Amino acid sequence: MKKLITFPFIFLVLITISSKSTLAQKYVDESSGFMDRLYFGGNFGLQFGSFTHIEASPIAGYMINQKLSVGVGGIYQYFRIRGNSQVGDYETNIYGGKLFGRYNLSNQLFGYTEYENINLDIIYNTSNGYELGRAWVPAFFIGGGYFQPIGNRAGVTVMALYNLLHYPGRSPYNSPFVLRVGFTI
Repeated sequence: MKKLITFPFIFLVLITISSKSTLAQKYVDESSGFMDRLYFGGNFGLQFGSFTHIEASPIAGYMINQKLSVGVGGIYQYFRIRGNSQVGDYETNIYGGKLFGRYNLSNQLFGYTEYENINLDIIYNTSNGYELGRAWVPAFFIGGGYFQPIGNRAGVTVMALYNLLHYPGRSPYNSPFVLRVGFTI
């Protein structure tokens, strides 16, 4: 229950702090240098207990102009489920990469697209029964998001995405609809 309360509380504090901070946006034009156009961010997650999940998904983006940016990212997730006397432990690593594009509709709203390819455990149905193997699973997300600035060059992003390549049984996502929360610096 504490986990359910803690995250919304921290998110509300960040929103409150950012609404009182300067909402100045970093503008780029033809004279902006390469380093001025770069930005970094991503997602990081930790959960421990009978179900352990560790995630690190850094991104690096480049602002082509004031509205359009593109970037790359890495994906790594570790999962461990502690079983009981009837079901054993399960442990796996998921890794891969992504390419993305972002188009700013306003200072805070944006359109987003991403191609992701990740390597993960898949259960195959064979003539000998079920076998566990690894496979590369692609995803192609489209959607949009909201960016809440925190200071001059940082902010919180919330994105609602739809996976056009969702494969039930092969995808690590339970649904083709994905909600993401992350930070950008």
